[in-house]
Formats: sequence, C-alpha cells, structure tokens
Amino acid sequence: MPEMNFRLRWPDGREMDCYSPSLVVREHLSVGTSYPLPEFMHRTREALQIASERVRAKYGFACSRALDQLAEIESAAAPFDDSQRVQVLAFDPAE
Repeated sequence: MPEMNFRLRWPDGREMDCYSPSLVVREHLSVGTSYPLPEFMHRTREALQIASERVRAKYGFACSRALDQLAEIESAAAPFDDSQRVQVLAFDPAE
C-alpha cells in the first residue's frame, strides 16, 4: 500500500509533517491551498479515516498510525478559531 507524507502550515506559522498510509489525502487536500480550519479538519478527518479503512480492508485491522496522526492534527488545531486557515505546503513524494 503506498504511503505518503504531507506538510502543513498552521495559522501561527508553525509547520507540521503528517503521515497517511494511503494516497487518498491527494483526493481531499491540494498543495498550495489554504483551507478555513473547519473545512481543513473535515477533509483531513475524512481522508485519514478512509486511509485507515483501506488498511483494514487489506490487512484486517485499522491503521493506528493514521488514527494517531488524526489525533495529533486535532490537538494542533484546538488553539485556533474557525476563522483561521491551514495551508497545505507539500506532499511527499513531491508533486
């Protein structure tokens, strides 16, 4: 199963490297796009949950690493309000 990493920039300028066990993130986020926080969280939750389920379909168990990554993203997003934006900086491998 192809894995990927993606890099984010939070509203405070901090950057974060994230993991997905599937390329499905590319279907939900676009490099260079700045998303309002609620939209970003919706897209990210959906992508990482789908990725985890793809692992379940292939190996018989959910991907705990994808779910842990989602928890880290939710924790990082908590201090920001809904008017702020999150930018997707890159996918690895780079496009």
